[in-house]
Amino acid sequence: MNSNSEAGYQRVAKISAHLNPSSCSMEQGRVLGRMNCRSKGGASGFKVAILGAAGGIGQPLAMLMKMNPLVSVLHLYDVVNTPGVTADISHMDTGAVVRGFLGPQQLENALTGMNLVIIPAGVPRKPGMTRDDLFNINAGIVKTLCEGIVRCCPGAIVNLISNPVNSTVPIAAEVFKKAGTFDPKKLLGVTMLDVVRANTFVAEVLGLDPREVDVPVVGGHAGVTILPLLSQVKPKCSFTPEEISYLTARIQNGGTEVVEAKAGSGSATLSMAYAAVKFADACLRGLRGDAGIVECAFVASQVPLPNSHPVYIHPSATRHVTELPFFASKVRLGRTGVEEIYPLGPLNEYERAGLEKAKKELAASIQKGVSFIKN
Repeated sequence: MNSNSEAGYQRVAKISAHLNPSSCSMEQGRVLGRMNCRSKGGASGFKVAILGAAGGIGQPLAMLMKMNPLVSVLHLYDVVNTPGVTADISHMDTGAVVRGFLGPQQLENALTGMNLVIIPAGVPRKPGMTRDDLFNINAGIVKTLCEGIVRCCPGAIVNLISNPVNSTVPIAAEVFKKAGTFDPKKLLGVTMLDVVRANTFVAEVLGLDPREVDVPVVGGHAGVTILPLLSQVKPKCSFTPEEISYLTARIQNGGTEVVEAKAGSGSATLSMAYAAVKFADACLRGLRGDAGIVECAFVASQVPLPNSHPVYIHPSATRHVTELPFFASKVRLGRTGVEEIYPLGPLNEYERAGLEKAKKELAASIQKGVSFIKN
């Protein structure tokens, strides 16, 4: 075989290795392992894994992350259909190198060396199904995936999307605590879709471009635990009592609105993928060292006292947003993940009443997640 032919085989093998690292082979038994597989001209940036990449959220999420210039390597993992999704996404002419991983036996390879892990894995909501109905299936999935993170990339930032987030984030925290790797700065429940919806719905009422609107949404990520702080909307504005009631209810029930509109064919997958990518991009910009990256997320609810940093340095140097161990809050993202968590700020009477309702339901959901691991 001449050198040109050999070079051709090598190039084909490299392409195959990107698409299916575990089964990359050439004629005559020649095999090129994943670790030897490199992309010429690959982008500089961060390594990102999506766990659940073949699902309804995972596929558009993978496509949008492939388009992100901050991503250099994109690992796609699922228990079914990953090779096809990987092949499809890999044809996009953007800088990130895409590699696919199929099944539990390849989970560790998918996670090794990752800077950011995004988890949309799990079953979707169907008509008549509450987020709580998803618990038993999705709780086990999240537990298994987080055990993989413990083994392979314990320092990675984790963006957890799998519902019910109010319970799955505490599950992940307990898995990490049990392994001695829990860093509350790096575990973030993705509630960005609540913010995206709030910005959109408020913009409709005000007659503004939603990109110019910023609505803080705190609490949790289900029903009454979702608390939009309409008194803190930017740009500064005011609402009638009827508008406040309408907007709050619509933001809280946005997921149900989509589930019912799809009439059994799915849940909020496209808007969730958009929101997840928006949040992941914020995390990556924080990792890069960009200043002033502030978003809402469901996190361990500690706030640094004045002149105490980094956040979480010691319990005596912090106060809690609420008495709950987890709470969706405005956070500042940086090189270590969550670098500052902001207090709720002044609430009006309507919001204070909503906060009490949110805390009551949220406490039960958090305990349910903790008990899943401890019992």
